[in-house]
Amino acid sequence: MTQSADDAAITAGLFHVAVKTNDLAATSAFYTRIIGLRAVPRPDFGYPGAWLGVPMPGGAAILHVYAGGPALGPEGRAPVGTGAIDHVSLACRGYHAFLARFRAEGLDWREFLVPGTSLWQLFVHDPSGVQLELTFDGQAEHGPPPDPSPERRYVAGASFHDPATYPNLA
Repeated sequence: MTQSADDAAITAGLFHVAVKTNDLAATSAFYTRIIGLRAVPRPDFGYPGAWLGVPMPGGAAILHVYAGGPALGPEGRAPVGTGAIDHVSLACRGYHAFLARFRAEGLDWREFLVPGTSLWQLFVHDPSGVQLELTFDGQAEHGPPPDPSPERRYVAGASFHDPATYPNLA
């Protein structure tokens, strides 16, 4: 039996996500210092940017950060926020260590328990307003579960990004 092109087409995984930014230093610091990604070599595309590796079995997925060139819109600035993409989710460990990092940097966040599962989640925005969902296996975490109080509870579609909280990251 011969295999058609449609039968051979599969998606094997996420290769990268690209983020546009007006502040490369603050965005790179956020993803490395707070989120724990690592800078990896990036080709010279003729405009500033960074490639940040997401540690994964079998090799790192990469977050591309554009700061100029194709990142700039007609106004000469990168757009802010996630646009049609609501958030990017990362599988993480160390729930309470992330909370400590957010507190130390003065960042706002939201918390969530996924109903009917053992998943714990933290939501935070990067300096460009891209919302991240950090997802943890609650059975492997130590300490109290996410805070369900109204001021901390994540509500889908409700933005809590405040650009003024990021000037100390660069």
